[in-house]
Amino acid sequence: MRIFKFGGASVKDANGVNNLISVLKQVGYENTLIVISAMGKTTNALERVIDAYINNKSEFDKTLQEVINYHETILNDLFIAKNHMVFNRVKDLFLELKTLFNTNKSPDYNFIYDQVIGFGELVSTTIISCYLNEKGLKNNWLDVRNFIKTDPYYRKANVDWISTQKRIAGKVDQSVLNITQGFLGSDDNNFTTTLGREGSDYTAAIFAYCLNAESVTIWKDVPGVLNADPRYFEKTQLLERISYTEAIELAFYGASVIHPKTLQPLQRKEIPLHVNSFLKPTNKGTIVSKKEGIFPEIPCFIVKQNQVLLSLSTIDFSYVVEENISDIFNLLHKYKMKVDVIQNSAISFSVCFDNTYNNLEKLLLHLKAKFKVTCNNNVSLYTIRHYDEASVKRIEANKKVLLKQLFNNTVQIVTV
Repeated sequence: MRIFKFGGASVKDANGVNNLISVLKQVGYENTLIVISAMGKTTNALERVIDAYINNKSEFDKTLQEVINYHETILNDLFIAKNHMVFNRVKDLFLELKTLFNTNKSPDYNFIYDQVIGFGELVSTTIISCYLNEKGLKNNWLDVRNFIKTDPYYRKANVDWISTQKRIAGKVDQSVLNITQGFLGSDDNNFTTTLGREGSDYTAAIFAYCLNAESVTIWKDVPGVLNADPRYFEKTQLLERISYTEAIELAFYGASVIHPKTLQPLQRKEIPLHVNSFLKPTNKGTIVSKKEGIFPEIPCFIVKQNQVLLSLSTIDFSYVVEENISDIFNLLHKYKMKVDVIQNSAISFSVCFDNTYNNLEKLLLHLKAKFKVTCNNNVSLYTIRHYDEASVKRIEANKKVLLKQLFNNTVQIVTV
């Protein structure tokens, strides 16, 4: 059994869907399960729909119609017969989405988010599954919510591995081509949950683990895992081989090519992860496996933007010790801040984090009752693995450095 994952960029239009078929024909699709993301930037578009629903009702119909029109264009480009059943199936999905908005009683943004956002994946897989059948690539469409069970931690759900493994191992026909959605699961009440942004890679790893797959392949618009994101860095290089340990380090620090949770289930069963280009599917790409090290061993650059840097000191100049640090971390946990860097001295403590859930003001109110607080918004956090002097200078050039931390073969630098 092989697991393939195709992201939104690979199926952003009719040409992308046809290219997906080309990839499958070139590399084979027997005994394969395909995990597919929402098409193009649909997830971002649905986030705008949710925002309009909550904050700007006058824009709601317009933003939702844009999502519908986008998919109708792809449908019309793919299917000659306009009475094909796929048109009604997609129409029914959007009707279900509208009904969800009309009947929702929950004020919880995170709950609303998870019930809405997954329609991108449900629509994309419905279209692609029908089109593959039309082109002779017979497949089973699976609703991933019937297989991956989670807790109700909306927008970042935790997998119930026992229930999930039982469902996947018992209900997936491994002898045929299967297509399912990335990113999604469901809780005990069958409400939709999500595994975190970019969670489709994680979905592929979950299925691989539960099916004892021989490999996972993530199909990207880049040659493989690069030593830096080409959107932010010039002269990037391909990493041909990465160990699980190294890849987990890169993912932890924010490398966007691999989801942080993806590697752990693969490592437990030593399932290799391939990262290949859907534009050149027969090229070598990158392999992540148990073999130690990284090749070639060159500096790897990661940037996380729109971070928050807090610097705290005690009001009475007393030491920042275990009790203070415990209080700080309890508050960071309470307000769901993902910590990326910490640094402390005798009387000060600095922390850089993601304000994903927009709870910064609430956090600051608590902290200012006990500490002097300096807050820097919209800072950038750079991490360099296997750094050298030249790579550090490259990052620091023409920037103001607010925090710098070196350890082992990693350096982290916070700048404005």
